[in-house]
Amino acid sequence: MSPADSNPSQPAAGNHSGPSDNSPTRRSFADEAGQVEDSEEGVRRHMRDIAEVAAVEVITTSAVHLMSAAAVKCGLAAGEDAEELKDLDEARKLITALAGFVTAAAPEIGSQHAGPLRDGLRSLQLAFREASIIPDAPGQGPGEKYTGPVN
Repeated sequence: MSPADSNPSQPAAGNHSGPSDNSPTRRSFADEAGQVEDSEEGVRRHMRDIAEVAAVEVITTSAVHLMSAAAVKCGLAAGEDAEELKDLDEARKLITALAGFVTAAAPEIGSQHAGPLRDGLRSLQLAFREASIIPDAPGQGPGEKYTGPVN
């Protein structure tokens, strides 16, 4: 992985469509993932890899990715640039998606997996409330339509 690939704030090599200054550039997962293998063997290998992973692991891993992204967008990133990475509009979207995802997945994955995800979600909702200049009314915060009011 090249330095540009490991740092999402740097534009990808050859990507000149973004601003010419040093401001952060938004990138998609497709940009990060690189090229998808076109060969039939590559497709079969990916299918075998996916088939070996239990559904509960896919669900919890996906939830953790949403949590991590939301934490960064709430300004909870480790490092000196945490405040620069804060984007509460983006955090709201991620937390709401996480709340819906965890609420829908909980009956399928069981309380031993859903409990920690709910705890992490609640922590993010509280962090969002603390980071907001104008707090949402009870029940109106990110994801609260799925989880109920968070205090």
